Amino acid sequence: MNLRQLTYAVAVAEEENFTRAAERCHTVQSALSHQVARLESELGVQLFERTSRRVRLTPAGRTFLIHARQVLDATRRLEDEVAASSGVIRGTLSIGTISTLTGVDLVELLAEYQGLHPQVDVQIRMGMSDRMLDELREQSTDVAFLGLWPGEDVAGVEARLLCDERLMAVLPLGHPLAAAEALTLAQLAAYPLVDFHGGTGPRRQTDEAFAAAGVQRRVQYEVSHVDLIKAIARRGLALGLVPAASAVEFRDQGLAVVRVRDAPRRRVYFAWGRHPTPAAAAFQALVLARLDAIAPVADPVDG
Repeated sequence: MNLRQLTYAVAVAEEENFTRAAERCHTVQSALSHQVARLESELGVQLFERTSRRVRLTPAGRTFLIHARQVLDATRRLEDEVAASSGVIRGTLSIGTISTLTGVDLVELLAEYQGLHPQVDVQIRMGMSDRMLDELREQSTDVAFLGLWPGEDVAGVEARLLCDERLMAVLPLGHPLAAAEALTLAQLAAYPLVDFHGGTGPRRQTDEAFAAAGVQRRVQYEVSHVDLIKAIARRGLALGLVPAASAVEFRDQGLAVVRVRDAPRRRVYFAWGRHPTPAAAAFQALVLARLDAIAPVADPVDG
């Protein structure tokens, strides 16, 4: 058994196809198939069920995949740690972020980071905070920018608060409530609303706020990205709630932004795992240095 065989077998498992796995590993299919067959022979088990349409893992293959990934990850980590000891940061950096990130300019951070560490392969994924928090704990994501409501648990990871802000209402300019100085959740609930999908962190946040106010509402549209909230509100299909810093940008894009007296709040965090890779540790150091140079922002348009 060798690392090349493990790499080939993991590629087949993830691609569910020998041809795509060979392309990914930059080899010919016959060579890859031969090495996988040798691995199965050495282990004494069949790792894959092969059909004319698809390749699937057997029960033994699923067990193999878990441990093969651990071996390959440990090997890459060893190589990266040795390189870092001589001053070279390389490897992969996986960054998760919410679509309504405030408190930092992620693009500027990335530009500076890549200038300092050009050998690092940076991967960015947008997602929901609760899922990204789990990925940090599982070490499948290196760092993440999260939006959580006050009191939400961040145990199992390290985190730094970026800002604490309330949500604000966004409405089309011609809406009857658009000229109000401030609104209540009860006033918003009289109209169709747009919000994130049920069960997500942002949705639980607003659900709890309306429930605490004793108000029932109708969520007409469920979305997964803040840009859809903006587009739906601009067309007058529904009203939305977005973080205060994001609302400032919406105001410049043809939408009315109104303070909500009993609005929910959210906290934005930069979070990282407790055993960072050299690439993750370098990004963490950069972000924390930038945060130390600026004052925390809270309610940038409050009042």
